[in-house]
Amino acid sequence: MSMSGRRVTLPAITPLVLQKRVIKIYSEDETSRALEVPSDITARDVCQLLILKCHYVDDHCWTLFEHLTLLGLERIIEDHELVVEVLSNWGMEEENKLYFRKNYAKYEFFKNPMYFFPEHMVSFSTETNGEISPALILQMPHQNIRVNGSSSTQHLNSQPLQGLTSGIDRVMFLSSSTYPEIHGFLHAKEQGKKSWKKTYFLLRRSGLYFSTKGTSKEPRHLQFFSEFGNSDIYVSLAGKKKHGAPANYGFCFKPNKARGPRDLKMLCAEEEQSRMCWVTAIRLLKYGMQLYQNYVHPYHGRGGCSSQSISPMRSISENSLVAMDFSGQKSRVIDNPTEALSVAVEEGLAWRKKACLRLGNHGSPKASSQSSAINMVIHRSQPWFHHRISRDEAQRLIIQQGLVDGVFLVRDSQSNPRTFVLSMSHAQKIKHFQILPVEDDGQMFHTLDDGHTRFTDLIQLVEFYQLNKGVLPCKLKHYCAKIAL
Repeated sequence: MSMSGRRVTLPAITPLVLQKRVIKIYSEDETSRALEVPSDITARDVCQLLILKCHYVDDHCWTLFEHLTLLGLERIIEDHELVVEVLSNWGMEEENKLYFRKNYAKYEFFKNPMYFFPEHMVSFSTETNGEISPALILQMPHQNIRVNGSSSTQHLNSQPLQGLTSGIDRVMFLSSSTYPEIHGFLHAKEQGKKSWKKTYFLLRRSGLYFSTKGTSKEPRHLQFFSEFGNSDIYVSLAGKKKHGAPANYGFCFKPNKARGPRDLKMLCAEEEQSRMCWVTAIRLLKYGMQLYQNYVHPYHGRGGCSSQSISPMRSISENSLVAMDFSGQKSRVIDNPTEALSVAVEEGLAWRKKACLRLGNHGSPKASSQSSAINMVIHRSQPWFHHRISRDEAQRLIIQQGLVDGVFLVRDSQSNPRTFVLSMSHAQKIKHFQILPVEDDGQMFHTLDDGHTRFTDLIQLVEFYQLNKGVLPCKLKHYCAKIAL
């Protein structure tokens, strides 16, 4: 029979949206979990699935990261990005990973832009209509929002308006008529060479440029370096060791189809704040209004796995619980949230002391000694405590989870085995405070202020500074923890 007389039956093609794929997600302790997901699942949907399966609290900080092992690079996978599309850019031989962890700084620039965009790195395009103060734009005290055709005013730090339809008329980087330019010196790796050259760079909506003559911004002196439409911005995890960078604040542009180090356009800043400014600005220019929509509507996913459909709901009775004070002759409702939290902490401390006393005979020396022994080790079960990690490792963990005011962890001191160290982030810098032991009437206490304020254990100390600034530059807000899947 001739080929023309044959009847050929082709296999049915499964629509792309119905195809499923198994992906593997890693946590910081290198434990992993396999998930079978549809091909149109977003990064936010994956985070929602993991939050549900692992029973974590969703504080909108959980983030999916793309980790390129061989290149030593990492980037945030934006909430709206399709995870399977990200995986499609990986080579078969590459040992890349997806990581799931907290990132408190993911949208912090919408709340506190001045921390991310220092005034000396910001100027305004010649396309700007009229005179606009950099501080006014960066602080963004108010913004005009169109809701159902009408205009209203909203403060950026307030809760976003429900039913937002057409976005913001003027917000930093998101307006077509008014936007800032980021400028400053960066070290750039010369193409095909191991050497790095310090050059003046200028970031505009059309791409990243460098000046061939000092700090000149004249068009004839500006040379194109990279665009961001077909590239992704990555942070270098070990720039000095991996790429010979002059500092460990590297980042790079990687074309979507790049396969090796030669395709990367490597840059290096001289400090973390500078790197964060460049990377954040590039994210905003690349994704524009979509980033703000991700921030305003965290559950707007494309994979059908939004938390509105999968997160367990609280019961009516649980939602109606209120804080009550029964210490007086008449009970009263505690309206002040700070007072309610303070009462809860006090009750927790009282419960812990009672539990310690019950472990030994009442009134005996054994009870006191066992209580002291428990106070010395009770902190080891806390997610914010990191046993014997180094100062550098503590800084790496905090930077990894976001240089936001109040991100902290507690660790053992390497220089003195009897003391602990509180490491925390403030004003884009990491500070370390020694927790010293003090003895009073045969009992050991912990203190941060030379004994003026004393705590029986580290849990009590952390809970106090979560409510009170004390000697610290700010209150403790977000603990830095290694989670397991």
